[in-house]
Amino acid sequence: MAMADDRVVRVAADLVESAAAEGARQSRSAKQQLDHWARVGRAVSSQHSASRRQVEAALAGSLDVASLTVEEGVVFNTEVAVAVDESLACVHFGRLLAAGGATTVALDDEGRIVEYRPDW
Repeated sequence: MAMADDRVVRVAADLVESAAAEGARQSRSAKQQLDHWARVGRAVSSQHSASRRQVEAALAGSLDVASLTVEEGVVFNTEVAVAVDESLACVHFGRLLAAGGATTVALDDEGRIVEYRPDW
C-alpha cells in the first residue's frame, strides 16, 4: 500500500504531549503515535456494526445508556468525554458569565489573575 505524502496540520498540544509519552512506551515517535491513534479512531468510527449503531443511538438520546454492553459503554463514555473536552476548549466561561451579570476571575496564559466584570 503506497503511503500518501504527509501534510502539515495543527494538533492540540495535549495530544502531542500524550503521543510523545505513549509513543516512547510503544517505541514510536510522537508523529507515529498520532498516526496510529488516528488510524485506529478512523477504523472504529467507520464501523457500522450493530454495536456502533447502539452507541450512536445512545449518543442521540434515543436509547437508554443502561442498555449498552460494557464495551459499548466504554465507547459511549469516550465519545462523550471527547465531545466535552472539545466543547470546553472553545468556550470562554469568564466572558459568558460576565455577560450574564456575574463577576469572575481567571488566570491568563501568563498566570496573572484577570477579573471579568459584567458589561452593564
